[in-house]
Amino acid sequence: MQVHFYGRSSHGSAPERGLNAIYMASRVALEIEKLNERLTPDDFLGKGSITVTEIISQSPSLCAVSDYARIHLDRRLTSGETSESAVKEIEAIIQGMNAKVELLTYAEKAYTGLEYGMDRYYPTWKVAEDHEAVQTGIKAFTGLFGRGPVVDKWTFSTNGIMTCGTYGIPTVGFGPGNEVLAHAPDEKVPVSDLVAASAFYAAFVFDFAG
Repeated sequence: MQVHFYGRSSHGSAPERGLNAIYMASRVALEIEKLNERLTPDDFLGKGSITVTEIISQSPSLCAVSDYARIHLDRRLTSGETSESAVKEIEAIIQGMNAKVELLTYAEKAYTGLEYGMDRYYPTWKVAEDHEAVQTGIKAFTGLFGRGPVVDKWTFSTNGIMTCGTYGIPTVGFGPGNEVLAHAPDEKVPVSDLVAASAFYAAFVFDFAG
C-alpha cells in the first residue's frame, strides 16, 4: 500500500502558515510502528506485520514547507486478514487528515502485447495437516529418508498465494536450503539438499498417483 499526504506549502521562514506533509507522514509512520505491535496473531501462522519501507516528499523548493509526502507500506497478512481489513486499519489512522490510502496494482505486458494486471494483494493460506496433500508429503518423506518430517509453516511468501490463497488449490511447500538464508546476502544451498528435494518431488508424485 501507499499513503498519500496533501499539505499546503508556505515559506520556510513561516512554517505555521503551511501544512507540512512530511510531519503528517511522520506522525502516521509512528502510529504504524505501534499498529505492528498490536496485530492479532493466528494460532498456527503467527502474527502479520506492517512496516514503512519508503518515504518520499516534495515541496516547491528547499526553503518551503512540503506540500506532498508519500509512504510505502509492506503489509504481511496472517490468516483472517484481508486487503480490505488491512486498508481499513490505515484509514483509521489517517482519519481527519488530508490523506488517502492506495492499494497498489501490478501490470506487465507480455511479448504478444497482452497486458495482464492484478492488485498487489497476496492472500495468506494454510492447509490442514490431515489433508491428503500433506499426508502424501509425509508418506513420501518418511519412505525416502526413514524418519518423519517437520510439518510446519514458512515465514515468507511463496507462489502458494496464487495456487492456494487465490484459487484454493491444495498446496504444500518443500524446498532445499535453509529458510533463514532465503533472499539473504549469503544465501546458499547445499548440493545434497538439491538431490534430496529432487527425490522428494518424484516420490510425492508417485505416491499421490497411487
